[in-house]
Amino acid sequence: MYKIIKKRQLAETIALFEIEAAEVAKKVQPGQFVIIRYDEQGERIPLTVMDFDRVRGTVTIVVQGVGYSSTMINQLREGDEVLDFVGPLGTPTEIEKYGTVACVGGGLGIAPIYPIARALKEAGNHVISVLGSRSAELLILEEEMRSVSNELVIATNDGSAGVQGLVTDGLAHILNQGKTIQVIWVIGPMIMMKAVAEYTRSLGIKTIVSMNPIMVDGTGMCGACRISVGGETKFACVDGPEFDGHLVDFTLAMQRLSYFKDEENRAKARLQCDQHDKGGRRA
Repeated sequence: MYKIIKKRQLAETIALFEIEAAEVAKKVQPGQFVIIRYDEQGERIPLTVMDFDRVRGTVTIVVQGVGYSSTMINQLREGDEVLDFVGPLGTPTEIEKYGTVACVGGGLGIAPIYPIARALKEAGNHVISVLGSRSAELLILEEEMRSVSNELVIATNDGSAGVQGLVTDGLAHILNQGKTIQVIWVIGPMIMMKAVAEYTRSLGIKTIVSMNPIMVDGTGMCGACRISVGGETKFACVDGPEFDGHLVDFTLAMQRLSYFKDEENRAKARLQCDQHDKGGRRA
């Protein structure tokens, strides 16, 4: 069992958990992920690591309550334990001194872009971070990202913070100043990563995306996380999760994400019924 040392609510449905997992903390690197299961009935959920402390033996993850299991995880408290915490999985980010780089995080993707930005800055890069969310109240980890960035740009859909628009508008804000970016890392919803990759393709800027397809075992054996990259089949859990965004077939990847929507909706309905029943019993 893996104990929750710290819980912090970042937004209404988004929570940060620092979890005691010493063996994972020893080896995990930026860009890698873990798979957790909160109890024997819970599904296996892949989550990219937000932070780690090798001395304390802890790993930090950020969870958004979207489906049944993620909502159940977000109801856990400090001192509670999760049943499984498997990792580190996937291939780490290639950290080098590139020059000027951009780290783009949208929504929950801000969490896993944080350790990448930190490592890139420690390697001597000039790090420009672009954070995107629907509104200011949904923006997470702004101060943490500011601490590991040389420059920070915020883009919100409603204009309540920073540039009004999408993260592509935030990138345009940077590039319109005449700055040259060698490499861009992008993490967020698949539609957002697709939009950034399409935007940078014509500009000739290398763009790396972190893919988040459906996963089951995290070892490449099940094949559930297969995607097409440059016309070749790749498995996000072992070949990735990071890939050249200009080579990823996003259309196919997004189609595969929709395969289990009906099952997800049924699970959400069951969760609502369970919560309603519990509320009735308390009354």
